[in-house]
Amino acid sequence: MNVSEQERELMIVRRLAAARQLVWRAWTDPAVMVRWMHPHDVGTVEGSVAVDLRVGGDYRFTMVDASGVEYPSGGEYIEVREPESLRCSWGAPGEPVAELSVVLREIGEGITEMTFRLVGHPDDSGRADSVWGGWREALDELAAEVERTGDG
Repeated sequence: MNVSEQERELMIVRRLAAARQLVWRAWTDPAVMVRWMHPHDVGTVEGSVAVDLRVGGDYRFTMVDASGVEYPSGGEYIEVREPESLRCSWGAPGEPVAELSVVLREIGEGITEMTFRLVGHPDDSGRADSVWGGWREALDELAAEVERTGDG
């Protein structure tokens, strides 16, 4: 059976030394999202993160690389279950949309297991500007952010 590009899935499971509510906030609070929602060598433009956290609401942010090239991104929330899970569309304006989901599970005092899934974007991990690689790096940034912040 052939798997179409739309059916391919990037799944990353991370154990984070942070309370689930803190990880939830990292995914939903623009003031925190701006600090991590980008690959290592890219930043997120201050003031570009907007969140309307409700089913049917949208979110958006703009990343910028060292040469000043901007990468707008965002989507619409499909499911919001605080502090357990988010599901939303994701993509750049004018490009095919993928589906992103995040499930947060408390597995101990101050330890959260985060399961991230991106479905509908082809595996481009061999490219220098890989979306799959970019999300892996962004989740490294998220881990550093929430673990640095702790539970306060």
